Amino acid sequence: MNAPAPAIPIIDIRDGGPPQHAQQSEMQARALRDACLGIFPRALLSALPLFDAAARGFLERSRSPYVHEIAQIAEILDVPGVWLLNASYQWACTSLARVEDGVPWLVRTLDWPFHGLGRHAEVAQMRGSDGDFFSITWPGYVGVLTAMAPFRFAACINQAPMRRRTRHPWLRPFDLAMNTITSLGGAGRMPPDQLLRHTFEVCADYASARRMLETTPIARSAIFTLVGCAAEEICVIERTETDFVSREADTSAANNWVPERPRWEGRIGTRRFLTGSFDDAAGYSRARRECLAGWRGSLADSRFGWVRVPVLNPYTRLAVTLCPGRGILRTIGYDMTGAERPEPVTQLCEIALSPSLQPV
Repeated sequence: MNAPAPAIPIIDIRDGGPPQHAQQSEMQARALRDACLGIFPRALLSALPLFDAAARGFLERSRSPYVHEIAQIAEILDVPGVWLLNASYQWACTSLARVEDGVPWLVRTLDWPFHGLGRHAEVAQMRGSDGDFFSITWPGYVGVLTAMAPFRFAACINQAPMRRRTRHPWLRPFDLAMNTITSLGGAGRMPPDQLLRHTFEVCADYASARRMLETTPIARSAIFTLVGCAAEEICVIERTETDFVSREADTSAANNWVPERPRWEGRIGTRRFLTGSFDDAAGYSRARRECLAGWRGSLADSRFGWVRVPVLNPYTRLAVTLCPGRGILRTIGYDMTGAERPEPVTQLCEIALSPSLQPV
């Protein structure tokens, strides 16, 4: 008889933040670090201290408010890779913001090649100057990819398309390297996932969150999907390092601009990285975005029927539903278990809050 799927824990780190999280879950943080880095060649792993040093230098130049936390986490875990993993976020995601019954809902999947991220995800209750928020996260990580500040706003981040200086698939590694160099040289520009956390900490409402996400310089391009509590509070923000384009209609997003722009390429899977074309990349991103936008069921349904192919794909690790106007957060972890596609590997985690922020 199979053991029941584990529950996604809800942890309170309002006082100690991510360093407290890493301290409490040290073994899990080490295991996840190994899982994330284990896909890279041994030769690269031997150079981790050098990559860590470069990442630390970049983060210190970026004026990130969380450098001291990463330093604490690196000391707690005492393994290379902590700085590197906190200086990057990777791969594909799909998101949709839509109004139902007068309030905005936000749903998203996270698609990464690392096994274990879905099974070991946690919901962290965190605190900022303008109130509490809940982030779906992992021990050892200081940024925010998906979060909800109940009765204020909810938001998530998608990786933006890749800036291409060339067109041949085999030259993608060159473009990737040049983009990384540009990002590392962006003194004073915060990593976008750390900007998203800062937004949850200091913004009182949707309007102030939108201004911060639109105008704060960031180290690399990103796509933010943001919703508030009123029907008109809904947008997708497409960011380059210093500019933005926001749209309040057609509020689904994957990993490409809408509409597409020359010299930018939607993200493509690892198996096609050196062989896929511009059209492949754009088409894959468009297919996921249009599939989610075309879902006609209710996003409020806790059965997650919107997680369907191609939104559901071999790299899907998390699915999340957020409604800040009603104080609802739902998430479930996915992973490959031997079936053709990922399957749920956790129980559904659900938070429903009253305006006093107490569970009902």
